[in-house]
Amino acid sequence: MTTRRNLLKFSALAAAASALPSFAFADEKGKPVGKAAKPLNILILGGTGFTGPFQVAYALARGHKVTIFNRGKKPSPEWPGHVEQLFGDRNTGDLKSLQGRKWDVCIDNPTSLPFWVRDAGKVLAGNVGQYLFISTISVYADGSKASIGEDDALSVYKGKDAMAETQESLRADIENLYGPLKALSEAEAHKQFGKRVTIVRPGYIVGPRDETDRFTYWPHRVAQGGEMLVPGDGLDPVQIIDGRDLGEWMVRLAEQGTIGTFNAVGPRNPLTMDAMLRTCAKVTGGKPTYTHVTPEFLEAQKVQELPIWVSRKSGDFAGYGAVSNARAIDAGLTYRPLETTVTDLMAWFRSQPAERQATLKAGLTREQEADLLKKWHAQKTA
Repeated sequence: MTTRRNLLKFSALAAAASALPSFAFADEKGKPVGKAAKPLNILILGGTGFTGPFQVAYALARGHKVTIFNRGKKPSPEWPGHVEQLFGDRNTGDLKSLQGRKWDVCIDNPTSLPFWVRDAGKVLAGNVGQYLFISTISVYADGSKASIGEDDALSVYKGKDAMAETQESLRADIENLYGPLKALSEAEAHKQFGKRVTIVRPGYIVGPRDETDRFTYWPHRVAQGGEMLVPGDGLDPVQIIDGRDLGEWMVRLAEQGTIGTFNAVGPRNPLTMDAMLRTCAKVTGGKPTYTHVTPEFLEAQKVQELPIWVSRKSGDFAGYGAVSNARAIDAGLTYRPLETTVTDLMAWFRSQPAERQATLKAGLTREQEADLLKKWHAQKTA
């Protein structure tokens, strides 16, 4: 692919709001974002997915210079300022547009494969001052324990050659490969970029622009009202982080030159399943009646997953609702109120085309839910 550099200039904030909600340019308390003490030259690998646009918008608002690198498959949102777009393809090793350039910071958003980090290191090592990598809490070897900390053991890759793994092989066995390959990607980051590495491990990322519908399922379902199936006893802890809080905090980590490894999970204080649903009801105006069903019933009915929720009592991922975020909070991670996240998420979702809203990508259909509730009540009666 021939190297191309386009300087994209967008100056109208109103136009930007159509792609990036205007609330992306305020802090977690709604206050206007101020300028950073020192402007940085930031390279973002990706930049047009979920968290990337919020990183770009926040970095621009803070007065930084931003370059994004990707395949150009997704149209770039209309930024409120200047963004340099570089094209290439990490799958094929086409990183020519990055050669001979220097940046203060590189933020790597989309990497799940170690060879992507290796190849980036060959071009960027020595040419970036700090490398920030978005990883995942799935790297931990034991997801069943509560209060998982950053120093806990990581998953071990059991394949033949991690550097030979591709997006296709990852998708074919994502349950067994995702965590170990992310862990090896972290290790490769340290190998390529030395001590100037920051590893950020989020759990569920939610909010506007979330195309997975994993969290969206809950406020969407609450808004519909009626009898609603709720897994567990309502006391299972839930951890989520607004994509804006994650993206903006990473820019601040870059500004401060913060290195280390951090669990980027929220909210700040424990949140239960029932408390999350009450907030959804408060925001959406929905008036459902909640029917709690046991994890054992769901397992017997072969319900493989209800998004966001995990039972705190058993299972390989029982600790995913209670991962320690103390280190991240000490490093300046802040959180919008859950009400704000739900409000903005639903405003974004309802702005999508009708066919997009018609079928969610996660959770139960109303027919599946009705069938499960019928079986639950019949079992209780019997």
